[in-house]
Amino acid sequence: MTDWKLPWTAHCRCERVELQITKPPMGTMACHCLGCQRMSASAFSTSIAFAPDAVKVVKGTTEIGGLHGAAKHHHCQHCKSWMFTEPDGIPIINVRATMLDDHTWYRPFVETWTSEGLPWAKTGAEHSFAKLPADGEWAPIMEKFATAGIHPR
Repeated sequence: MTDWKLPWTAHCRCERVELQITKPPMGTMACHCLGCQRMSASAFSTSIAFAPDAVKVVKGTTEIGGLHGAAKHHHCQHCKSWMFTEPDGIPIINVRATMLDDHTWYRPFVETWTSEGLPWAKTGAEHSFAKLPADGEWAPIMEKFATAGIHPR
């Protein structure tokens, strides 16, 4: 899959913050952990992983929200939309899927923390984990996503 129709734009709810995405995603995910449930006010959060240099804030500014811990959860200063996360020690940026201007193609390829999920909330992701995949499991999953994962048509 080489035609990702890049660049993409993404906006918060009030559109004061705009992201530009210039490289293909590394994977799509849904996280069922209690923290994501509470931050998203939903059964799980949806995200798309990108290399750090693929995502740029081109309009507005974000502020750190959530627990203010090792992971940096970026929110719009005005509408407080949870836009993206920079996990501590992992060279990725997880953009919330619904921030994309065109997110109609999105489907999670991986779901994590199903052990904390609501029993009725299932995504149908190809890869499902009770917690997080082991360190050695991520690379083959991302390689498979690169060739077989869903992307914009």
